[in-house]
Amino acid sequence: MNHVAVVGAGLAGVRSAEALRARGYRGRITLVGDESHRPYDRPPLSKAVLLGDLDSTVVDSDFAALDVDLRMEVAAKGLHEGTLETTEGELEFDGLVIATGAVPIRLRGEGPQRVLRTIDDALALRAALVPGARVAVVGAGWIGAEVATAARRAGCEVVVVEAASAPLSVALSPEVGAYTVPWYAAAGIDLRLGTMVGSVDPGGLAMMDGSWIPADVVVTGIGVRPAVSWLAGSGVELDNGVVVDEHLRTSMEGVVAVGDCANWWSRRFGRRLRVEHWDTALHAPETAIATLLGETAVYDPIPYFWSEQFGHMLQYAGHHDGARLVLRGDPQAGVKWAVCWLSDDDRLAAILTVNRPRDLVQGRRIIEGGQSLDVDRLMDPAVPLRDCT
Repeated sequence: MNHVAVVGAGLAGVRSAEALRARGYRGRITLVGDESHRPYDRPPLSKAVLLGDLDSTVVDSDFAALDVDLRMEVAAKGLHEGTLETTEGELEFDGLVIATGAVPIRLRGEGPQRVLRTIDDALALRAALVPGARVAVVGAGWIGAEVATAARRAGCEVVVVEAASAPLSVALSPEVGAYTVPWYAAAGIDLRLGTMVGSVDPGGLAMMDGSWIPADVVVTGIGVRPAVSWLAGSGVELDNGVVVDEHLRTSMEGVVAVGDCANWWSRRFGRRLRVEHWDTALHAPETAIATLLGETAVYDPIPYFWSEQFGHMLQYAGHHDGARLVLRGDPQAGVKWAVCWLSDDDRLAAILTVNRPRDLVQGRRIIEGGQSLDVDRLMDPAVPLRDCT
């Protein structure tokens, strides 16, 4: 293998290039990305950057030392076996890493709406969050809650509209998301649930029920789609992203996929997963590159992510679809609590912790080990989680 191309210059793409060199690959590496900035981390955009604590999140990687040909402002346009089509022409390769990530979903309408995906998005939004500005956030998911947190801290008047019956309904469930509702009121935010946007118009939001929400700034945070349209007709199998096996191998010889755009098979959970979080972008490249270089490696992580909102640290590990919910502590009585999801045989499938980082660390280990839990002890937050096995 003489030339590996990596398309997508986010964290997953950078880590792929680093993994190639770490495994002794001495051939050419070309890393292409469609932004003008050097590769950077995305999680701080909705946290430290938006809050004004950071202006840059550039990844600390020495591309000259790695002998990587970094080509910015170059977008992928198509793919054929052995050839990547880009906005700068064709690029032939022996191996390819697909790491093109995801793109935000936008609402219909002629009015201005902001999304939060790039460093430029974050800096522009931060500049717009001035005291007294009327900010409408569409979506009470992870991004929506973090944007609302920053906007309120900046002194803005904030309205959050959510189509579901509770925040975080898609990510966690309406039952769990409902425990975060009081946080919005405590922060002075007008949270409107079960409310759908008709369109984003100049000056605000036209709602489906005929009402109008005036806004100087509209931020749309209703999710993302895998950035894989450029692969249409390539022969690479697509279904909610790039379909890969547990080795992160695609349906095309010599091509692997990592990060937000990869839909992989999990042996642990017995289903396909596509996880749009930093932890996946950080660790998946090790497996993908091992596979690309002919080694045997399996990617089967315990998904993990975190969020900082309204003064609370939320951390999640696992996958809870089909599992039953058990509370650990009382969300209505204190600021430290957790939610555990158990399988039929009382094994821990997933855990959400709120201001309980030790529970997250111990819970992740328990999920890894697959031990059954004593449910009565689990429900007592005074009992260390590790002592519930």
